[in-house]
Amino acid sequence: MECIQFDREPHRIADFLSLPRMLYTAKENMEDEGSMKQLLMGTHVLSHYFRLDKFLIYDGERPVGRFAITVYPDDDTAYLGFYECIDDDAAAAFLLEQAVSFCRSRRYGQIIGPVDGSFWLKYRLKINLFDEPPYTGEPYNKDYYYHQFLDNGFAVCEHYTSRCFRAIDESYVNEKFEDRYHTFLQNGYRIESPAARNFDNVIDEVYEMIRDLYSDFPIYKAISREDFRTIYRSYQTIMNMSMTKIAYYDNKAVGFYISIPDYGNAVYHITPLRLPSILCRKHRPRRYVMLYMGVRPEHQGLGKALVFSIIKELEHNHLTSIGALARDGKITQKYVSEEVTDVYEYVLLKKELKG
Repeated sequence: MECIQFDREPHRIADFLSLPRMLYTAKENMEDEGSMKQLLMGTHVLSHYFRLDKFLIYDGERPVGRFAITVYPDDDTAYLGFYECIDDDAAAAFLLEQAVSFCRSRRYGQIIGPVDGSFWLKYRLKINLFDEPPYTGEPYNKDYYYHQFLDNGFAVCEHYTSRCFRAIDESYVNEKFEDRYHTFLQNGYRIESPAARNFDNVIDEVYEMIRDLYSDFPIYKAISREDFRTIYRSYQTIMNMSMTKIAYYDNKAVGFYISIPDYGNAVYHITPLRLPSILCRKHRPRRYVMLYMGVRPEHQGLGKALVFSIIKELEHNHLTSIGALARDGKITQKYVSEEVTDVYEYVLLKKELKG
């Protein structure tokens, strides 16, 4: 086997992009090739924040694996991402050995992964429940990747869960959350769905809250307001605003809950032929994915009120939902736990290089 580091050579980029198409079914492939090409070419909106070193593993002339190493200024951690590999222990061992050797040669202190370039793009490794196709926003991968990392010296450093909730109707009662909701409204809070015409203003409000509330998350790196707008403006096309809530106090945004319909992987492979079905799914979803939630710490308890506002929307629609990618230790992992039907698990892994 051979490891090739490359820059912008067209045939190498083509081989890099070929791995997901080779390894996944059409319903499983979560890679947006347009964004991937931008990252490989260094033209993505976030490319100026990091250095990306790209590698391919070949068995003869056949690509059997790929990875990239992301590094940031003033950070001695190397982030291993864009990982794909055939189901072969020797190929995986060779790939990860090459990644470790490269990082040791640059004197990085540790490797954390999978991280596809940025906190704002994709990170984490899925480790269970591979029977169903991925939901929108899920960091999906082959089921054997977990043991490939563990067998080659990586250890779990963070654990996350996504919880699936059953459909509820108007008979559902949660007195604690309902009481919290009405208490906050009586105390002068507003919880509302943003109007589509105000989307750009909402992006700015959410940016400020995420910047303050998510800064202690593993692998978090700050980005500018303008770059945040660029990344998330496309969400306006796929969001059903009734399932997004912003909480205000004294006309200042103090909490948010962002949900989208579950499009599977359709939004990563948009074509003119697929667009009508995507727009139909926007207005007639089969289930919702709750992607982001946050409350400023001085407004303790507001989270339950926000969740109740989402519960009322779900009651009206009679749809299932997924609370996506909560980090262990966050109180949101315990919300409405009696309605959970399945729990997806994800991890970040680390390998120490010093010593």
